[in-house]
Amino acid sequence: MRRTKLVLLAAASLVASLVAGLVAMAAPVAAQNGEAQNGDGLRYVALGDSYTAAPLVPQIIPAGGCFQSTHNYPHLLAAALQPAVFVDASCSGAQTRDMFASQMSGVAPQLDAVTPDTDLVTLSIGGNDSSVFGTLVGYCTQLVATGPDAAPCRDEMRSSGGDRLFQAVALTQDRVVAVIEAIKDRAPDARIIVVGYPQIAPRHGSCPALLPLAAGDLRYANQVNQRLTLALRHAAARQHVEYVDVWRASQGHDICSADPWINGQHTDVTRAQAFHPFAEEQAAVADLVLAELG
Repeated sequence: MRRTKLVLLAAASLVASLVAGLVAMAAPVAAQNGEAQNGDGLRYVALGDSYTAAPLVPQIIPAGGCFQSTHNYPHLLAAALQPAVFVDASCSGAQTRDMFASQMSGVAPQLDAVTPDTDLVTLSIGGNDSSVFGTLVGYCTQLVATGPDAAPCRDEMRSSGGDRLFQAVALTQDRVVAVIEAIKDRAPDARIIVVGYPQIAPRHGSCPALLPLAAGDLRYANQVNQRLTLALRHAAARQHVEYVDVWRASQGHDICSADPWINGQHTDVTRAQAFHPFAEEQAAVADLVLAELG
């Protein structure tokens, strides 16, 4: 566990450096509070983490350090729906707890954006809980092993019995249920759509230059990724709200594919942060939600 902590600390340092760079890059962009008013109609609120905020998908909105994009799926939905009020409360790095409490200084709890007159809420959260996503891309990618079945990450996660990431994802389902319940309490008449996560790792094959995981860990990462999407799907079903299946739609668009929707390990400041969605994925998600809305 000492090695795990050291790697995660190193990953945190890299994230801090990236955030500092983003602040500098975002300086010319007008500061926005995530709310826009466009006339009569519905009030739409978007809640989520970086797979909603879409950091570095052009153009950057600093949003108090949340680093949203003008072309993330909430903004694309708002452009199509033309709501009376649009609030993008999504924030890079958010966990389910950040729905209820401030994630960082100057950033309100995301649920504060949900008011009694809210008509539509999209929600995508859970990947950062218990550092599930960070472990896969910040720690497991540092482990080296050879052989067709080598899975050092999977073996590490199961070294104390059970599977730490599987157990974490199981807890995430209950946390997402609690978030949905809180949305219902705040906006009893709102239509709530839970948006799942895309497929990140390939089901077959590999691409070490973009996703440096051992062969067996590629399969393991895919399993964790799918369990996370199922956690959101089951949370939506338990609360009788709608669910958009990004996992199914993104098959064939993983990091290693010929047409990836997710960036690999190298941040592209003109397109997407490492291991985060490209604009193509955000456009596809917007289309899926629009189709769900009918």
